[in-house]
Order: sequence, then C-alpha cells, then structure tokens
Amino acid sequence: MSFSVVTDTSANLPTKLIRERDIKAIPFHYFIDGTGYTCTDTEAFDGDAFYARIKTGVVVTTSQIPPQGYADFFEPMVQAGEDVIFVSMSSGISGSCHSATVAAEQLMEAYPERKVRVVDTKGASLGEGLIALRAAELRDQGLETDEAVALLEDLVLRMFNVFTVDDLMHLRRGGRLSNLSAVVGTVLHIKPLLKGNENGQIVAFAKLRGRKRSIEALAERYDRLAVDPEKEIIGIAQAGCSQDADYLESLLKRNRPPKEILRVEYEPVTGSHVGPGALALFFPAGRDVRYEN
Repeated sequence: MSFSVVTDTSANLPTKLIRERDIKAIPFHYFIDGTGYTCTDTEAFDGDAFYARIKTGVVVTTSQIPPQGYADFFEPMVQAGEDVIFVSMSSGISGSCHSATVAAEQLMEAYPERKVRVVDTKGASLGEGLIALRAAELRDQGLETDEAVALLEDLVLRMFNVFTVDDLMHLRRGGRLSNLSAVVGTVLHIKPLLKGNENGQIVAFAKLRGRKRSIEALAERYDRLAVDPEKEIIGIAQAGCSQDADYLESLLKRNRPPKEILRVEYEPVTGSHVGPGALALFFPAGRDVRYEN
C-alpha cells in the first residue's frame, strides 16, 4: 500500500463501503440544543426522523475540526510509515480544508520522509465521496502518492455537483450560498438549481417552476454533460425525499445508463446546511463543467 486514504464523514459514503474500500473517515460534529453528536455509522442514521425534526423548527449547528484534530488523526498512519491522502470537503464552503492543510504541513515537518497531501474536492457529500473512492482505487492499483494526487485533482475539475432544495433558508443561515442575489421565494413554487462552482462555492444558477421540473433539470444536465457514464459511478444524495430520488434515478437510466448509481441519504452535518428536500446529483464530466449551467 503506497498511501492511506482518509476523508471526513461529510463525504457521505456508506459505512459498509468505507470498510470494504479501507477508507478512514474523520468525524464531523453537529449540535442540537447544545448536545454534540457525530454520525459515523450511516446504516444507523434515521434520515427521515432527522429531517422531520428540522421541518418542525429544530436548529442544527455544526463545527469545524481544528488543525490539531486532523494532526492527531493522521499521525498514527504517518508513524506507521504510510503516506496520507486526505480527501477534503470544499474549501469554498468550509475552513476544514485549511485546517487539514495546516496539520499536513506540521506532520511533514516532523516526519520529512512522509507525504501528507490534501485534495480539495471543491465539493461535499458524494462530490467528495466519489473522489475518495477513486483515491482508494488508485491506491489499490499501486500508484505513488503524488501521481495519485494529480489524477484526483483532475477529477475534481471534472466532478459536477448539482442539486436542488426545497428551501434556501438553510443555505442562507449557514452562509453557504455565495450569490444571495439569486435567492428566490417559495411562494410561487419556484425551485432553484445550485452547483459547486470553480472555487467550490455554492451558487444558484437557474430557477424552475415546480419540484418535478427541478428534478428533470438535474437529469437533463447529466444527459448533456456526463462523459462516458457507462464507465462511471455517479451519485445521488437526498434529504428525506426518497421518492424524488427514485424519480431522478429512473431518468438517469432512461437515456445514458451509468455503470453504477450510488444512492445515499445526506448525513446530518452536510444535510443540515442543505435542508429537508435537498436532492443532489454528482457525476464526472468535462474539465470546464464547473462553469456550465
């Protein structure tokens, strides 16, 4: 093994898959009424109940991992003689990527024979998780650390993160929406399409009337922009809206069936920012896809 693959729990990867692919995940924390929680077992997470609580007005807050937290997590691997590739949530929506970078620099100073690399996915949920899976694949193929990082950074440029939400309030409250001027109301049943841009920031870029049209617009982007989907794993993440995810999956299989569709429930940290009803699609496309609408 040339390196260890590490990500965080907001990569949204199923627990079973993390174990099978030998990926380590550092846990993010979330808080409800002052009590802290982590979600390290997706199979035990009751998404329907969690998002139902948010709909009743329960406020969920989140916190970042400090540099020392990352250093403590990485160091046993480094001490064991392994390099580390950390697949991080977007620096455009969280300071955690910077904290991990600080930790990596500290560890490489202490262990100059080791490489600790941070890959900024400019994404979250499966936009991060699919890149972690690719990292594990490259490790298993025996690639050297920096060679793998170069391929992963190319995949970051090509990974389209596109989604719709029921209510922009959650993104606004957490400061995750970069272009507030694009905010639209829900009174007229207008639903936004959002994406991760070239800097990994969340931007709203289209407005559609009705939920069904917004879901169909996700599939249209896939049909138009996906590159060689028959060779790729693509991702769907949903927050308490499994029937909408069913509809999206059926549309994806209609014209250009992918190799595999990985479906997950938004875990609580990322899910608390996008809110109940969020539905997201993640797939590799061309290198300029983050500029696409």
